[in-house]
Amino acid sequence: MRQMKQSLNAFAWTVAGLWVVGGIGAVFYAKQQDIPARIWMAALPAMLLEASMYIAPGFAAVRERLARLGGWLTPVLAGSAVIPYVLMSVGAGNFRLEWLGALLVLAAMVTLWFRVTPRLPAFDLLFLVFMAGVYLTRVFVEIYVNPSGKPPFDILGRMMWVRLGIISVLLVRKVDGVEFGFLPKWREWAVGTAHFLLLMPVVLPVAWWIGFVHPKEVVFGPKTLIAAAGTFLGMLWVVALGEEFFFRGLLQQWLQRWTGSFPAGLAMAALIFGAAHITARGFPNWRYSLVAMIAGVFYGLAYARGKSIRASMVTHALVNTAWRVFFS
Repeated sequence: MRQMKQSLNAFAWTVAGLWVVGGIGAVFYAKQQDIPARIWMAALPAMLLEASMYIAPGFAAVRERLARLGGWLTPVLAGSAVIPYVLMSVGAGNFRLEWLGALLVLAAMVTLWFRVTPRLPAFDLLFLVFMAGVYLTRVFVEIYVNPSGKPPFDILGRMMWVRLGIISVLLVRKVDGVEFGFLPKWREWAVGTAHFLLLMPVVLPVAWWIGFVHPKEVVFGPKTLIAAAGTFLGMLWVVALGEEFFFRGLLQQWLQRWTGSFPAGLAMAALIFGAAHITARGFPNWRYSLVAMIAGVFYGLAYARGKSIRASMVTHALVNTAWRVFFS
């Protein structure tokens, strides 16, 4: 009971800090980028609300409270999926009833999936295909439209989609061995960093040779360090968290169990991870796919060594940050 109370308090303080720091940062960014007040005032509440719900599954007490909802979990999550969209779109003046309906249907499908399907490998794989298929399409770009053009608002939909999938897996499918969370432990930092250092001498020559990366001039100073730190945190808590949860925490773990072989599970998950990047930045982007496949092997090794997706999240975030900071 005491631990649950501490977890709830930690969540409340985290949300409070998120709204203060995020609100100030967002207003500063909007002023710097000359974003119209009407746009950022519509987007800011939606962004902060979605961010608050996005981090909620990372707290054990919140997960426990959600689990107590039982059959009410689906309507509650469906409602949580559309509220940020309504806040953003009504304020921006581009609300569309058909998109509201589409979000409700998608949210219901995710949260009902493991309640109505049998516990068979085929349906587990179909769930991952469904999650990836929606995420990789332009559906969220079409739904979450920023009239001013910048910044893109589809991050709202992507964060919503990831958190719904995570909650469905953790609370309904009840998958073990993922070790989901936002804050890596010391050992996970060490394992993740070690596998980043092991990966770079392997993947960098390949990426350079095939023309995937090109070095860029970097002026080291406070501005660069702040930008790098911000990039790392964004990669760790948004990009890496979602991809490592589904590709390593679920896919690799399931493939290893079904094949009875760790090397087979590792290789197959990395291959699929690479294939998922074939559409990035123009189809067919075989260079991106190859680099992602190689990186996926090391992400999988970090996950296995650290026994947690938080370890592979560190490796993943470090790779993406190094790419953004030092290469074009």
